[in-house]
Amino acid sequence: MPNDHRSIDPLGADALGHDPHDLDPGIAEPHEEEALDQLFPEIDRPAVFSKAPAQERFVADEDETGLGAVDAVQTDGAPTSLWSEAWHSLRRRPLFWIAAALILLMIALAAVPQLFTSVDPAACQLSNSYGKPQSGHPFGFDRQGCDIYARAIYGARASVMVGVFATLGVTLLGALIGALAGFFGGWLDSVLARITDVFFAIPLVLAAIVVMSVFKQYRSTTMVVIVLTLFGWPQIARITRGAVMSVKNEEFVTASTAIGAPKMATLMRHIMPNAAAPIIVTATVSLGIFIVLEATLSFLGLGLPTEVVSWGADINKAQAALRTAPSVLFYPAGFLAATVLSFIMMGDAVRDALDPKARNR
Repeated sequence: MPNDHRSIDPLGADALGHDPHDLDPGIAEPHEEEALDQLFPEIDRPAVFSKAPAQERFVADEDETGLGAVDAVQTDGAPTSLWSEAWHSLRRRPLFWIAAALILLMIALAAVPQLFTSVDPAACQLSNSYGKPQSGHPFGFDRQGCDIYARAIYGARASVMVGVFATLGVTLLGALIGALAGFFGGWLDSVLARITDVFFAIPLVLAAIVVMSVFKQYRSTTMVVIVLTLFGWPQIARITRGAVMSVKNEEFVTASTAIGAPKMATLMRHIMPNAAAPIIVTATVSLGIFIVLEATLSFLGLGLPTEVVSWGADINKAQAALRTAPSVLFYPAGFLAATVLSFIMMGDAVRDALDPKARNR
């Protein structure tokens, strides 16, 4: 039998179900040692039952900033809305100010072209055909001897007018159809969705060319606006439907319904203002697209009448002299590109400002 430094007391720890060696000697206190001596007198214990050395404890320094200051919520200021936060984000972006400056310039050209030139764009002299730039005529003359600068200035009126009115018509029609479909749902949503699919399947440019070709004798600014509105609303309708469906289940809509507000009042007063962000972004970008469509129709000879000064018509006339006099094509195309680019940049800036995910990136 191996030498063991302990003797087992049958009435001691073994009888009680305790193993004396299970006791950790490193944590025994003095009064605990005395109790062990009385409980297990036969055990030969080495001096390991002495008190363990004190352990040094490390405590992090107290933060000078209290939790109350960190978690404090400012309650004295007025609550901010989505539009105020969007404006706060927009005014810090150079892209927004560049686009706004270009848009204001194009609106000024369309509204008061007399402020920028005193030359009549319809006053043409064949003796000035493809004439070089001179005093009072910085862009030179086209094939008919018309002042290119004056025609570029006056061309903004027709293009911007068509773009603005077509965008308004498309937004009103598409938002109405999309709001009704998304809010009421059911059979009305199904019927309006199928109608939207039918118009969505028709290419806008092709439909405009066909209709303007059939009614070529009725060409006018109003006719172009009607055609673009008639075939351009499906995209706005789909976006509005999705936005309305995402908002109509909010608590404030439930509260409005609970107090007995009419459905149309709830739709117009509560749902549409909160679903307007994606509609505004799409409308802003669509304005530039409709300006391009008007220029395309005028370029094909199916848009505005020939007596109306238009960038698309001037581009059509200038293509014959593309090699000999490229500046005749460059100026109206440059004005058109700058106008479309300004509205696209504005749409991108507004989209980033109204999108909470974009603000957090």
